[in-house]
Amino acid sequence: MIDQIETTIRNLESERNITVLYACESGSRAWGFASPDSDYDLRFIYAHRKDWHLQLQKRDDTIDLMLPNDLDLSGWELAKTLRLFATCNLALNEWLGSPVVYWEPNSFRNELLALVPTHFNPKKGMHHYLSMAKGVAADHFDGSHIKIKKLFYILRPLFACLWIEKRITMPPTAFQKMLDDSLAPPAIIDAIAKIQKRKETAAEGFVIEVPQTVKAWIENAIDHAQAVAESIPAGIQEKPSWDPLNKLMLKWTKT
Repeated sequence: MIDQIETTIRNLESERNITVLYACESGSRAWGFASPDSDYDLRFIYAHRKDWHLQLQKRDDTIDLMLPNDLDLSGWELAKTLRLFATCNLALNEWLGSPVVYWEPNSFRNELLALVPTHFNPKKGMHHYLSMAKGVAADHFDGSHIKIKKLFYILRPLFACLWIEKRITMPPTAFQKMLDDSLAPPAIIDAIAKIQKRKETAAEGFVIEVPQTVKAWIENAIDHAQAVAESIPAGIQEKPSWDPLNKLMLKWTKT
């Protein structure tokens, strides 16, 4: 699969006259709880030539493809990426923090990653992850049973909420890095670890009965996040400067 991904990136660069600055895994494989039948969610950032930006007609600034071997591919053009970054796009921040990197030929990722602390909006992050957890719970959790994949789509954003409340920083992309007893009791951490072990061999559609202790923790975590969400600060800087992003745009746009 890695060979296919690298070949795909090289073909895109050649066929579309772009430079891929960074490519990573997103979704469950990046979060650390993939199932045997999980797709590969390839996400990437690419740059066009400078003259591409000087054309008056509107141009597509994304690339979306579904390729063989369950390879789901989605890329964002550099200017689009930097504008979204400026408004604290949580999905983009997760890409930058992905532990599964497929393509990193230069320093672009580290340069943008270094700007996350000044551009991260904790309040927005809290509401984003809380909304995710509540939405999945409302749509997929009947109070006792849930697809094992969907359970982690509730647990991870709730831990992200607790991380933001405690540390006021962008949560790690990898779920495992948030599993410590400063965010949840050891008994809950142990129960989640056991479910995660089951998920390693279970299909995404496998339905489990959620332990009562985990169910109660989910309910309490949602209530707690809702109660504190408005008290979370909006960020280190109310309006971060565009200067470092403009510099990245000029540096990494193709000549």
